[in-house]
Amino acid sequence: MQLLVVEDDDHVASALVSVLSRHGFETVRARDGQGALDALNPGTDMVLLDLTLPDMDGFEVCERIRRISDAPVIMVTARSQLDARVRGLEMGADDYLVKPYDLRELLARIEAVFRRGRSHEWDDRPDTAKIQVRDVCIDLAARELRLDDGSVVPLTRKEFDVIALLARHRGVTLTRERILREVWNTSWKGLGRSLEVHVGAIRRKLGDHELIETVRGVGYRLAADG
Repeated sequence: MQLLVVEDDDHVASALVSVLSRHGFETVRARDGQGALDALNPGTDMVLLDLTLPDMDGFEVCERIRRISDAPVIMVTARSQLDARVRGLEMGADDYLVKPYDLRELLARIEAVFRRGRSHEWDDRPDTAKIQVRDVCIDLAARELRLDDGSVVPLTRKEFDVIALLARHRGVTLTRERILREVWNTSWKGLGRSLEVHVGAIRRKLGDHELIETVRGVGYRLAADG
């Protein structure tokens, strides 16, 4: 498992890389935001991201990572304010850990985020792998949304997890709380805005292909055929 460690403090980074290496992780170190974006590659399994970087704010780095990669991001920072935590999670971070922290907690969170991501890797049995809704195919095994012309709608990991969850419960209205619990692994209603942002992004990318219906005051459901 390859971890991208984004940390400008050499002492902190050296100690962290040493611990992670001893636990069997392959590590790549970046000292600033641009270095992190340059080091990000298809083999990156997770990003440990400090927010205070010399060239750009970590929130901007996270936002730019989300444009090009679905790799899970754990923000590791001294910023303990609630607003910073909320902003980080809304921008696509999978977890937020405040310094100073116990290394055992960091390792546990890495494992939890990785396990959570694995839980969304759907099986490839023919009866469950693909769901057709109008002219859109939701391929759960390949984690792709494909139109009838063969083009793939580019979704982030969490965007796909949202629509895949709705697809697996087709015809059922899922509450916002349930979607947050199953996709974000939390029942905290403060992330409701993040869910709305992700649904809005899916709708923009699909354009005229309306796939998600809003059930006012309750949540969302997958559109019916026809």
